[in-house]
Amino acid sequence: MHISEGILSAPVLITGVSLTATAVGYGLKKMDYKQMPKVAILSSVFFVASLIHVPLGPSSVHLILNGVTGVLLGWSAFPAILVALALQGVLFQFGGITTLGVNTFNMALPAIICFYLFNRGVRSENNFIVLILAFVCGFLAVLLSGVMVAAALVFTGEPFIQAAKLVIIAHLPVMILEGVLTAFCIGFLRKVRPEILNV
Repeated sequence: MHISEGILSAPVLITGVSLTATAVGYGLKKMDYKQMPKVAILSSVFFVASLIHVPLGPSSVHLILNGVTGVLLGWSAFPAILVALALQGVLFQFGGITTLGVNTFNMALPAIICFYLFNRGVRSENNFIVLILAFVCGFLAVLLSGVMVAAALVFTGEPFIQAAKLVIIAHLPVMILEGVLTAFCIGFLRKVRPEILNV
C-alpha cells in the first residue's frame, strides 16, 4: 500500500510529514526501552511482510500486519513502522522518501486505533473471543489503511478518485488474509509466549 514518489500534492506530503513526526516523537517518548528488542522484531516483521507486493496503479497490494504490530506495540508502532518503510524506500524503492511521512501515517495510525480497540480484548481468557477480536483487528487495520491511502489520493486531485476506489477494492482479499494471520499470530503467542501479551 505504498504510495509512490511524484504522485501526492505538496500539501498532502507536508501534512503527512508533520503528523508522522509528531506521532513518532510521542511514540519514542512513550516507548519502554526494555521493550526495544520487541519493537525491532516487529519492525522487521512489518518490513518482510511488505516486501512481496503487486503494483496497483499509484500504490501496491501486499501484506501489512499493522494490526498485530499495533496491538503488541501501542504507540511504539509509529517508530517501528517508520524504520521499516524508510528501509524499504532506500533499499528497494518501495514507496519513497518524499512519501515516507504519508505512508507511515497511513500504516501506523490504524495500528494505534487497533491498539485502543483490541488491546484488552486479545488478553481475554476466552480463546474464541480472542481469535474473533484478533481477526477483526487485522481486517480493520488494513481497511483503515486503505481508506487513508484513498483519502490521500483524493486530496491530491480528482484524477486519482478512480485509483482511490481501486485501492480499497483490491485490498479486500488482503483484509481477510490479514485477519486470519493476525488471529494465528495472537493465538500462537498466547500459547508459546503469553508474557508478550501480558496474559
